[in-house]
Amino acid sequence: MSEFVRLETRDGIGTIRLERPPMNALNTQVQEELRAAAAAATADPGVRAVIVYGGEKVFAAGADIKEMADMSYVDMAERAADLSSALGAIARIPKPVVAAITGYALGGGCELALACDWRIVAEDAKLGQPEIKLGIIPGAGGTQRLARLVGPARAKDLIMSGRMVDAQEALRIGLADRVVPAAEVYAAAVELVTPFLTGPVQALRAAKLAVDGGLDMDLTSGLAWESQLFAALFATDDRREGMAAFVAKRKPDFTGR
Repeated sequence: MSEFVRLETRDGIGTIRLERPPMNALNTQVQEELRAAAAAATADPGVRAVIVYGGEKVFAAGADIKEMADMSYVDMAERAADLSSALGAIARIPKPVVAAITGYALGGGCELALACDWRIVAEDAKLGQPEIKLGIIPGAGGTQRLARLVGPARAKDLIMSGRMVDAQEALRIGLADRVVPAAEVYAAAVELVTPFLTGPVQALRAAKLAVDGGLDMDLTSGLAWESQLFAALFATDDRREGMAAFVAKRKPDFTGR
C-alpha cells in the first residue's frame, strides 16, 4: 500500500493524489509511489484520463532537500536516473493527463507538472525551478521539458534565475494552460478531461505518442512516425465506428478497441 500517493478512480478519471504534508516534498518514497501510480493508471482500462493533484493547499513544493543534503556525487549518480524516470513514468501514461495545481509547484513539483499534458493553475499559485539557489540544476526533466514547452530563452531565464512566476505569467509564457480560482482547480481539471472519457482510446494514445515522440525527432522522422501511427489506427474497431458514424450522420459509440 502506498503511504503518500494514491490512485483514486471515479467515472473514468484516475486521480493521482499526493498526500505528504505539509508541502508534498518529493522524497525517494514519493517518487517511487508516483511511478507505481502511473503504472496502475496505465494498466487500468477503466481509467480513461488522469489528474495529478496535490490537494487544496499545495501541488508539490519540490524535492526533499533534507534527504539530498548529505548525498555525494556517487550517491546521486546512482539515484539521478531513477528520479528522472519516476516522473517520466507520469509523462509516459498513454492517456490524457492534466496537473491540477494549487499553492506551489516548485523544483520537482514543477517538473511533475511539466510531465503532464496540460496544467490547470490556481490564480494564487506560484511555479518555478529554484534549484540554482541550491547550487544545482533541475534533475528530473526540468531543463528539457520546460525548454520544449516555453522555449529555450524563457527556460534559461527561469532556471538560471531560480525565480518563481505567478499564474498570469505562467499562462502568458505557456507554462499554464488555464488559470482559475483556487477552489475551482480540481473541477476545472475534470472539465478538461471529460470529453476524452468517451473518446477513441487508441487514437488518443496515438495522438500523444505522435506529438511527444515527434519532438525528439527531425521533421522527416517525425512525419514517418506519424504515418505509422495513423495507418495502425485502421486496424481498430473505433476507426470503423467513427467513420461509419460520420457517414450515417450520428454520434459515434467508441468502445476503446
